[in-house]
Amino acid sequence: MSGANPSVYGYSDIEITDETRLKCAAVLIPLVDADDGWHILYTRRTDRVESHKGQVSFPGGGCDAGETTAEQTALREAQEEVGIDPAGVRILGRLPNMITITAFSVTPVVGVIRWPAVFRLGENEVERVFTIPLQWLADRGNRWEFRMPGRNGSVIAYHPYDGELLWGATARMTVDFLDVLGL
Repeated sequence: MSGANPSVYGYSDIEITDETRLKCAAVLIPLVDADDGWHILYTRRTDRVESHKGQVSFPGGGCDAGETTAEQTALREAQEEVGIDPAGVRILGRLPNMITITAFSVTPVVGVIRWPAVFRLGENEVERVFTIPLQWLADRGNRWEFRMPGRNGSVIAYHPYDGELLWGATARMTVDFLDVLGL
C-alpha cells in the first residue's frame, strides 16, 4: 500500500506505506439485552495504562502470538479486562477492519453477552464498565461529527452519557455498527 488511504480512521491524509508496520488488534463490541432494550457495553481505561489513558473504549487489545482469529483476541482481551467468560458470548460477526492513527489494524467483533453480568475489572487496565442504549447512540442529536484542522477526515464525539465521553475510534466503530443495523 502506498499513498493516502481513506480507510485510516476517517483520515485520508494519513499516509500508510509499505514500511508501516500495522499492529494487529481486535475489540469486542458487547451487546446486552437489558430491561429497557439493547445496549452496548463500554469500558473506561485507567490512568495507569500505557496509551489512551482515561478514554472510553471497547474491551480489546493487541493480538497475541498463536491467535489466528480476531475472535480469539477479542474474547481473550474481554476476559482479561472485564472478566467476560468467552463461553458466554454469542458471536454475531465482524465489522471491517479499522486502521487507527496509531498504526493499529483493529477488527471489531460483535457479540451478545449474558445480562445481567458480574464483571471482574483488570485493575491496571479498566476503571469502569457501563452501557449506553442503542437508541440513544442512534439519535444523531447526541453526537457531533467535525473536521480537525489540517485533516481531510472527520472525528465523531458523542455528548456525555452517564458522565462518560465516547469519541474517536470507539465512536467511529459504534457509528459503523449502527450503520450496519440501519439505525
